[in-house]
Amino acid sequence: MPLVEETSLLEDSSVTLPVVIIGNGPSGICLSYMLSGYRPYLSPEAMHPNTILHSKLEEARHISIVDQDLEYLSEGLEGRSSNPVAVLFDTLLHPDADFGYDYPSTLHWKLEQHHYIPHLVLGKGPPGGTWHNMEGSMLTISFGNWMELPGLKFKDWMSSKRRNLKGDRVMPEEVARYYKHYVKVMGLQKNFRENTYITSVSRLYRDQDDDSQDRDISEKHLQNQKSKFIKRNWEIRGYQQIADGSHVPFCLFAENVALATGTLDSPAHLEIEGEEFPFVFHSMPEFGAAISKGKLCSKVDPVLIVGSGLTAADAVLCAYNNNIPVIHVFRRRVTDPGLIFKQLPKKLYPEYHKVYHMMCTQSYSADSNRLSDYTSFPEHRVLSFKSDMKCILQSLSGLKKIFKLSAAVVLIGSHPNLSFLKEQGCYLGHNSSQPITCKGNPVEIDAYTYECVKEANLFALGPLVGDNFVRFLKGGALGVTRCLSTRQKKRQHLFVERGGGDGIA
Repeated sequence: MPLVEETSLLEDSSVTLPVVIIGNGPSGICLSYMLSGYRPYLSPEAMHPNTILHSKLEEARHISIVDQDLEYLSEGLEGRSSNPVAVLFDTLLHPDADFGYDYPSTLHWKLEQHHYIPHLVLGKGPPGGTWHNMEGSMLTISFGNWMELPGLKFKDWMSSKRRNLKGDRVMPEEVARYYKHYVKVMGLQKNFRENTYITSVSRLYRDQDDDSQDRDISEKHLQNQKSKFIKRNWEIRGYQQIADGSHVPFCLFAENVALATGTLDSPAHLEIEGEEFPFVFHSMPEFGAAISKGKLCSKVDPVLIVGSGLTAADAVLCAYNNNIPVIHVFRRRVTDPGLIFKQLPKKLYPEYHKVYHMMCTQSYSADSNRLSDYTSFPEHRVLSFKSDMKCILQSLSGLKKIFKLSAAVVLIGSHPNLSFLKEQGCYLGHNSSQPITCKGNPVEIDAYTYECVKEANLFALGPLVGDNFVRFLKGGALGVTRCLSTRQKKRQHLFVERGGGDGIA
């Protein structure tokens, strides 16, 4: 669907949208939901188990959470996110979830259409983002109800669509369908554009001496004459791919841009010799496709899997379940307290603890010099891949080993694709000399508004700011909505004070 056929706003590039959201995964969907006027209130019957928080909520029971002091409400709360608003919103939606309780949400939602802030959500695929591309054979790490968005319980949606619920965890494709359905049932479709690819997002500046037009000023010219130019709106350029495969370019203007791209765009590389060989994969879908096509099943040589996270564990399970021998290489000690397996209860995640058990008990022994169906290499790194499908591993002590492989899968994390921003978006991070990553170098934001510290009117939420779990990314939507809503009220107040713009005092 070409953008130009969807809305007249985009036919006239002189019209400036209040907000453009880049990314249509759960972060972008939740932000669209709240910008559309949906407001959370404390439920009449709600009793939050945190008595201090509950007393704060009671002080303003009839006021929307969006209109309350988020810093005051967040004070003293602890949780598995470094962003205080994310922890606040999570404990309101899922009270004491980390203690194993399944308390009902303390919030109820009202659609207040007068709070609607016009916006567009741009995504490469259907609403749900990368959830539509995830390997379908694995269960999600989170419970189904932790994957849900406000106003539509995941269990209610699932009840008529699933015959056999395996515990409380679900398949990624079910989550993807839920997100797509959510956009439809909540009436958000008018805000969404699919098959859109962003090529540049840049600031426009206005010369103080020339009020006639905004223009794109070179960085060098801007540095030389900073005081002369006023920051104005954002210009978003890109194209939309239509049914026949052709590209329709577009150019939008926006007062505010929200980055909700996630961080799964570009798999991280080892940056070693031979990593570009075709037998080296960097994603689960690539690896899964090779197995489903039968390319690896008859091989005697093992598959090398690099990484100690859950995606690497998924790859181990996938190979193991298809009777493919595995060499599992990772840099950490098996006793490292930072390993994700140590944070997962055994009863809820038995398959991951099976992998962790193998990592601990089936490590390589130089004495036997033999490989089993699964062999782990803790505290090892890959030095290089060779064209004859061999790899060279090195231990902490410097000892090198060579193995013949049938394939290699490097699963050591991923980076967002922020190529549409200047400096690939690096300047927005805590460390501006490094790429943006979820854990190591997230976008630096104001803790309560999610506005980028280094760029006004640019917001970031979700994995870009370290919130990798759907549970916590919803707090970003709350923070951004409160900020934009507050600014809109201030602007309207000034407008009224000045006589509504008609010259009457």
